[in-house]
Amino acid sequence: MIVLVGMSGGIDSSVAALLLKQAGHEVIGVTMSIWRQGNPFKGELKKNACFGPNEEEDIAEARRIAGLLGIEYHVMDCAEQYERIVLEDFRSEYLAGRTPNPCVWCNSLIKFGALPKIARESGIVFDKFATGHYAKVAFEGDRWVLRQSADQKKDQTYFLYRLSQRQLSEVLFPLGDLQKDETRRICVEHGFFTAEKEESQDFYSGDYSDLIDAPKTIGDIVDRHGKVLGSHEGTWNYTVGQRRGLGIASDRPLYVVALDGTKNRVVVGYEEDTFGDALIAGKLNWISIEAPTAPRHAQAKIRSTGKAKPVVISAQDDGLVSVRFAEPQKAVTPGQSVVFYDDDLVLGGGVIQ
Repeated sequence: MIVLVGMSGGIDSSVAALLLKQAGHEVIGVTMSIWRQGNPFKGELKKNACFGPNEEEDIAEARRIAGLLGIEYHVMDCAEQYERIVLEDFRSEYLAGRTPNPCVWCNSLIKFGALPKIARESGIVFDKFATGHYAKVAFEGDRWVLRQSADQKKDQTYFLYRLSQRQLSEVLFPLGDLQKDETRRICVEHGFFTAEKEESQDFYSGDYSDLIDAPKTIGDIVDRHGKVLGSHEGTWNYTVGQRRGLGIASDRPLYVVALDGTKNRVVVGYEEDTFGDALIAGKLNWISIEAPTAPRHAQAKIRSTGKAKPVVISAQDDGLVSVRFAEPQKAVTPGQSVVFYDDDLVLGGGVIQ
């Protein structure tokens, strides 16, 4: 089988390519280039991130690893698609007072969408597309399903819940049964990197204001009753649950509890005000089940870190779902994703409205 492997120049994707070659597959490496020379974004060379001016270093590392493996290697230009889809969504969501998760859209529409499509259009022939994500995919019953990886701490299914049945049918996750420590050990043993190799953790290497590119918009910081406590220069500088940087004197620490993009207000309250036990979600994608019509018990995550918590999912007439948690959750944030699980099975997910 011919497998196209998305290579980022890091530990995980390098080991994924190695394992596939050891399994007897014909492996082709590919890296998506998303940093367009001459774009208006600054970024920082010293900070490693998915999107930034140090992309050439990552490409050089991926090419080096491909050389050590003795595999064919290509770089695909996905910058136009990335800017149009991921960055435009990022900007519009922040300006609307929501906090987006660009990695979710990048995975479904660029990494597992535009990249393999552009590769095929360039003449590269392959049967499957693989990445170094910590997740599992399988065909069960009459559909493809996504399951959590063996390493719960590294599991990345939260970022993959928008993959379609077609995408899941074409993907391989070689690291799904490995622990991160084992992946790093394999990497070092094969001379790809030293044990001190750092990983990219951030989405953008610069300040988010570069991507939002909006003039200062002075507005009020108010308490939950509408009393003005201070001012801000743009709601996009804040996120729900934020404590630092408010610049307001108070007898108790204040937290951002809501962003009102329509009225250009930042709403603050005490820590107990950041908790909520329910949310509404839209832009839904169901993987392992059909869209539920009756209330369904499941578990859910509202951020990639932490454990999934018990919920009841109820369909609404408007195509949205209401989600009620068994226990209050801190900083339920509009724009972020809620992902539903049945133990290790990913049911699907949506965007918090």
